[in-house]
Amino acid sequence: MKWRVVMIVGVIAVAVGAYVGYWQASQGPFARRQSPKVIPELRFVDATGHAKTLADFRGKVVLLNVWATWCEPCREEMPALDRLQAQLGGDRFQVLALSVDQQGAAIARKFYDEVAIKALPLYVDPTAKAAFVLNAPGLPVTLLVDRNGHEIGRHLGAVKWDAPEVVERLQRAMTAE
Repeated sequence: MKWRVVMIVGVIAVAVGAYVGYWQASQGPFARRQSPKVIPELRFVDATGHAKTLADFRGKVVLLNVWATWCEPCREEMPALDRLQAQLGGDRFQVLALSVDQQGAAIARKFYDEVAIKALPLYVDPTAKAAFVLNAPGLPVTLLVDRNGHEIGRHLGAVKWDAPEVVERLQRAMTAE
């Protein structure tokens, strides 16, 4: 009798997982929030050690990607984020790849060099508080942030960020507002 219950629960879990996966895929790389959400203040540093906050990017649509060198899905998606920044980055859009490696900029810079990241500026939160401030259940987590610094979308997991449908979604976000 117990194995039947376990089997039924397993089938239900698989069905729910498949539905959630289908629903998320139908929403694009991130589901759009019903209303913009205020993001708590984030503090981090750039490659030269200068203090930064998310407010420094106001006026741009920001794709805030929280990652770490020890996170395999993060490592896999970084080249696509680099290509996305090279393609769309400018006055209206910025990929903000924020490393939460507690070893700091040195380990993140080494990774950038290993995989030939060229267009992405280096940003690091060696305290790793960003993941907690953003209520990230895992890495990578990516937030779509509007020009006013509010979260308008979120995705947990790796994405091919330079795929045409993703680029199109981001371009729509840049022209909205």
